Amino acid sequence: MTTVTVRKDQKQAYRGFTCIGHADYAGKNQPDILCAAISALVIGTLNSLTDLAGEKLSVDTDEATGFIRCDFQGTLQEKSSFLLDAMVFNLENLSREYGKKYLLVKFEEV
Repeated sequence: MTTVTVRKDQKQAYRGFTCIGHADYAGKNQPDILCAAISALVIGTLNSLTDLAGEKLSVDTDEATGFIRCDFQGTLQEKSSFLLDAMVFNLENLSREYGKKYLLVKFEEV
């Protein structure tokens, strides 16, 4: 299962997120479309935040465990918050469609 934990402060501003685990939706030796979709959303959002919006991020990854941790260095611009809103929206839709058994999206106040 993949778990995405989105961190927000008391003012509901994004502070970062963590993604860990592999969805394991597909059978053995089969391409995992859910894991690929999650990866595309998360990595695409990270790339957009840095390359398009110019945000400063601290990112740690471990491909073997499906681990990505992103911490934001300061308050995000409005357009960057919108990118995060879109990522969360799409991840929650995938979770509803494929099931929380494979993808869980949760929130944490920091």
